[in-house]
Amino acid sequence: MSKKYQVVGIGNAMVDVLSQCQDGFLDENGIGKGIMQLIDMDRAVDLYSRVGPSKEISGGSAANSIAAAAQLGGRVAYVGKVMDDQLGEIFAHDLRAQGADYETTLGQGDGGAQTGRCIVLVTPDGERSLNTYLGWSEFLGPDDIDEAMMANSEWIFLEGYRFDGPDSHAAFAKAVAATKGAGGKVSITLSDPFCIERHRDAFGEMLRNDVDLLFANRAEMMSMYETDDFEQALASAAAQVETVACTDGENGAYILAAGNRWHVPAVPTEVVDATGAGDLFAGAFLWGLTNGYDLETCGKMACVAASEVISHIGARPEADLKSLFKQHGLL
Repeated sequence: MSKKYQVVGIGNAMVDVLSQCQDGFLDENGIGKGIMQLIDMDRAVDLYSRVGPSKEISGGSAANSIAAAAQLGGRVAYVGKVMDDQLGEIFAHDLRAQGADYETTLGQGDGGAQTGRCIVLVTPDGERSLNTYLGWSEFLGPDDIDEAMMANSEWIFLEGYRFDGPDSHAAFAKAVAATKGAGGKVSITLSDPFCIERHRDAFGEMLRNDVDLLFANRAEMMSMYETDDFEQALASAAAQVETVACTDGENGAYILAAGNRWHVPAVPTEVVDATGAGDLFAGAFLWGLTNGYDLETCGKMACVAASEVISHIGARPEADLKSLFKQHGLL
C-alpha cells in the first residue's frame, strides 16, 4: 500500500527578496560573495533599505525542493515555521498553490520575531550571495513534528541550514525516528560549506547512522570530508550513504550508488540567477525516485530542473517541468 506522501520536507520557511547588484555593492556592505550569511533583524532592515528594485518570492531551500516536486504532481508536504504576518501568508499561500500540504501552525504574538526572509543579491555573473534573517523559522522544534505525517511518507528531506536552530536537531531526530520506524527513508542536503563547519559532527553522525540519500555540491562535499580532493570526498560519501547525488556546476552532477557511478552532463543554460539550482535539483531527483525512475534518469531530470531555475530570477520553477522532461526525452 502506498503512503500518503512521497516526500515530506523539513527546513526553513521564508520569503526571498531578490535584487541584482554589482560586485562593488557586496564589498561596500561587507557581504561575502556566493555564500550564505546569517543576519539579525536590524541588519535585514538596513540591507533591505540599501538594495535596488527587488522581487519577493517564497523561498526556503527545502521548501523550494518541495515546491518543484509538487509542481510535477508529487504527493508532498512541508514543515517549517512562519509568523501570522504578511510574509507568512505569502509563504503559506505560494506553497499550497503549488499543490503541497502545509499545515505548520503559524506563529502568533509580538515576541520580536517575524517571518524569515533571505535577501539574495545577484551579481552580473549570476552568482548569488544570501543574507538570511531566520526569524520565526529558527525555532523549529520537536513539537512541530507530526510523527504520523513522517510515518506516512516514503521519504523525508532535511535541510542542512536548519542545523543552525537551537531545537532543530531534536526535531530532525524525532522525524527520522518516526520515518525509519515506519520503513521510510531519509534524505538530506548539506546546504552550505559554512553550515557544515558549524555542525560537522552532527552532520557526520546523521550521515553514518540515518541518511539514505545525500545531496551536496562540490564545495559542500569537500568541506564535509575535509579534503581538497573531490574524488576522495565522493568516495568517502559513497562509503557512508546508500546514494549520493553531487552537483558540480557546469560539469553537471555525479550519482553514486551500490558501487555504480553516473556522470550526468549539465544542460547548457545562460545563467541569470543561480539561486535555487541545488534546490530544484533535489526536488526533481526525489520526484523521479519516488515515481520509479532509475538513478541516472533522476539525475538527468534534476539537471533539467536546475537549468530551468537558473535561467530566470527566483528559486521556484516558472516553466512546466514535466514539459521540459518530455522535451529531453525523459518521460
